[in-house]
Amino acid sequence: MTMTLEQVAQALVADNKGILAADESGGTIKKRFDSIGLASTEETRRDYREMLFRSTEAMRNYISGTILYYETLRQSAKDGTRFVDILNEAGSIPGIKVDVGAKPLAGHPGETITEGLDGLRARCEEYYQLGARFTKWRAVISIGKNIPSRACIVTNMHALARYAAIAQEAKLVPIVEPEVLMDGDHTIDRCTEVTEAVLHTLYAELALQGVVLEQSLLKPNMVISGMECPQQASVEEVAARTVQVLKRTVPAAVPGIVFLSGGQSDELATAHLSAMNSAFDLPWTLSFSYGRALQAAALKAWNGKAENVAAGQRAFSHRARMNSLAAAGRWSAELEKAA
Repeated sequence: MTMTLEQVAQALVADNKGILAADESGGTIKKRFDSIGLASTEETRRDYREMLFRSTEAMRNYISGTILYYETLRQSAKDGTRFVDILNEAGSIPGIKVDVGAKPLAGHPGETITEGLDGLRARCEEYYQLGARFTKWRAVISIGKNIPSRACIVTNMHALARYAAIAQEAKLVPIVEPEVLMDGDHTIDRCTEVTEAVLHTLYAELALQGVVLEQSLLKPNMVISGMECPQQASVEEVAARTVQVLKRTVPAAVPGIVFLSGGQSDELATAHLSAMNSAFDLPWTLSFSYGRALQAAALKAWNGKAENVAAGQRAFSHRARMNSLAAAGRWSAELEKAA
């Protein structure tokens, strides 16, 4: 039975499950593999992702959907089974990143615009035929001296809204990802101000483009101190500030909010998510759409060796379970240590 867009969106945030972001570009996956001394080739990328996708416990119990890179959407496992079929069999909905990356924004040094609208309609139609049922587009907003500019925010949110409208037309659920970066020494107050401005603009642009909110998901940053800020906010303050900003900006019609980890440590990203779900009454489901924060331990345990596949899968399942507990507001440091 074909699911409606509303059903896909709801399924992606159902039952304390979250989304695995396995959509690393060629450059990003190379950096990850460099950390374990492994060459990035089509074969090693396939083996790594097969290790994750065939982690039966994690995929069946904790992962609702998987965002793929366009190479991976077309790939098959070593035995010839398409990755899309492996994911569907495990109950994890296949998705696809459709932007082509952030490029310098003309006239605005230090700021970027995400490209990829040209030809997007045809690409989305092809991705649907290949088995994808949802999409993702990431806008990147930096905080620094005199930035972000209003032009940068408006241009990027307009592009996100146009992408979302095209995706829905192609029968794909759009995940809109406006990431305010953690890089820098800015305070949590500054991050609050910028994130609120970004999300206000995003939902105004989505309304202008006629995007159906019930058929979409939001993938935002958490409201957090810059990585170089000497005064790091507590877990409780990050949770409170993030929920405050979301309640001010995100309509209740949105089925779910799936956070990016954005450079946080694995455990801190989990702790922040759990604090939000345990302490606040929320109009939407809050869950996760983590890349590195779900994969780092698994990559290290696997280490590019066939004999370590089971160890990599155990590490992945552990992080997926911890984040599932966080999506229910039931994670604790004690549970982390016990596991």
